[in-house]
Amino acid sequence: MEDLQSALKDCGLSVSTVPEKGRSLFATRDFYPGDVIIGQEPYVCVPNNSPLSTPKRCDGCLTTSNVLRRCSRCHVAYYCRTACQRSEWKLHRLECEVLSRLDKDKRKSVTPSIRLMVRLYLRRKLQDDKVISSTAMDNYNLVEALVAHMSDITEEQLVLYAQMANLVYYILQWPEINIKEIAENFSKFACNAHTICDSELRPVGTGLYPVISIINHSCLPNSVLVFEGRSALVRAVEHIPIGTEVLISYIETAGSTMTRQKALKEQYLFTCTCPRCSKLGQNDDTQESAILEGYRCKSDKCGGFLLHTTDGKGFQCQGCQLVMGKEEVKETITEIELLSEEAASKSSFSCGYQEVISIYKKIEKLQTELYHPFSVSLMQTREKILKSLMELEHWTEALAYCKLTIPFYEKVYPSIHPLLGLQYYTCGKLEWYLGEIEEGVKSLTKAVDILRITHGTNTPFMKDLLMKLEEARAEASYKFSSVDS
Repeated sequence: MEDLQSALKDCGLSVSTVPEKGRSLFATRDFYPGDVIIGQEPYVCVPNNSPLSTPKRCDGCLTTSNVLRRCSRCHVAYYCRTACQRSEWKLHRLECEVLSRLDKDKRKSVTPSIRLMVRLYLRRKLQDDKVISSTAMDNYNLVEALVAHMSDITEEQLVLYAQMANLVYYILQWPEINIKEIAENFSKFACNAHTICDSELRPVGTGLYPVISIINHSCLPNSVLVFEGRSALVRAVEHIPIGTEVLISYIETAGSTMTRQKALKEQYLFTCTCPRCSKLGQNDDTQESAILEGYRCKSDKCGGFLLHTTDGKGFQCQGCQLVMGKEEVKETITEIELLSEEAASKSSFSCGYQEVISIYKKIEKLQTELYHPFSVSLMQTREKILKSLMELEHWTEALAYCKLTIPFYEKVYPSIHPLLGLQYYTCGKLEWYLGEIEEGVKSLTKAVDILRITHGTNTPFMKDLLMKLEEARAEASYKFSSVDS
């Protein structure tokens, strides 16, 4: 712990134990929006490759490529180039040895989670044997210090972890490790491992970052966790004065307090007491929940939100007091659920995007009549339509749907949030491509203003975005000067 404190001191950070929260990370200097608070390489990580997944990702850099080569011995690892294979060789040499002993059927059971655990023990062995070095921020003791919450998990989860632990024990065949310890580490993974995402927040792998795992959650975070390749970076999104706790969000925050609390309890086994969650049951929170996840007044002239009537037999508008019966709501919800099942079925059987879009547009129409314009469910449906339209290269209609989502993003996320920045980016790209150059410049400028804080400016994605903005500005300037002359 002393070594860790010393290493963190150089970063302007310290670890303290807070009642009800455990270990927490605090700033020992001021951080400002865009500052990198801490960066860490994974203790272990794996790409999201399973036996049936396509396309595969490189074990070294987690990118996809048309020239990925599979390890000829174990048939599990993939590499895009020699440099990636070399960077992984010390660890994969041991991993390859244990995986290649498995028969073909057993090898299919090696999911990313199983592989992550196998690699955890192999890396510990390499550090114990001094094959690879240990540092204050890179050693197995940091993994041991992570909270497992074993007393809080369900019997069903315990059984699952035990089964997975048995498989890891079978793969490694090391008598010195015990199944109970492996099962406990699976519980640690569930609470502490991070989904590694690319610059557009698409999942690419899973990694364990033991120091970054010390950072606690808030539904109103002052920093954001992003990734550059497999490196994890925590960036400030607001001024963090000296002595302030560094906080990130573990979950999607666009939801009611009840929804967020449920997600945190199920996945991370704690109850959030952040300023946003402490308002549970208050008028502002009730109104926000009703708008995000409740129903709207069926009167077009009103558009207010509904709450349960005192007798529980229906819903009453808090604006015009109009009552909507429970059966009327239930009928629409049932219709939406049936259509959603049909859309999911069509998607799983690789039916045409156009057919799926048609079903989602029926869902959208029903949701527009039932839900508030800022409903999470309505936004999710529009996102699915947008994604399908982009796949079909129906750019004009895709832009119209992207513009429909922007007000939602602006309402539910803080002004500096990566998802809001990425939505402006998508909108700006489409506007520019379709000739709405001035609007495109505005949207891309908004994207850059946010993403340079959350993402920095050194990644290929951000360099490409900055170049797009400069090209769009130049085109807008040329168009303006041509019209002027």
